Amino acid sequence: MTPASSDDAAARIAALIAALNDHAYRYHVLDAPVIGDTQYDDMLRDLEALEAEHPELAQPDSPTQRIGAAPLQGFRQMAHPVPMQSLANARGGDELVGWGRRIRRYLGHDLDG
Repeated sequence: MTPASSDDAAARIAALIAALNDHAYRYHVLDAPVIGDTQYDDMLRDLEALEAEHPELAQPDSPTQRIGAAPLQGFRQMAHPVPMQSLANARGGDELVGWGRRIRRYLGHDLDG
């Protein structure tokens, strides 16, 4: 991504926040997504990069500032016997290998043997 001017970045951040919040609502509340996970993740990564480049433009309603959304009323609560681990949106071999190393380190496994 090329460096963006502050005005361009502010407009793009606002547009990404609006779009991502709409898509999160459609996914989590309406259970009717209109884009796939990859498209959502790409938009979120763009937003994260812009906010990192222009931290003064970060907004409190940004999806980068919260975790998840309220679940649908029809979902029942589940207790996971083992903590759920995420691929952290790994997108390729190097990212997947890095994720595997972090999990093994978390579990206390020797990375060399």
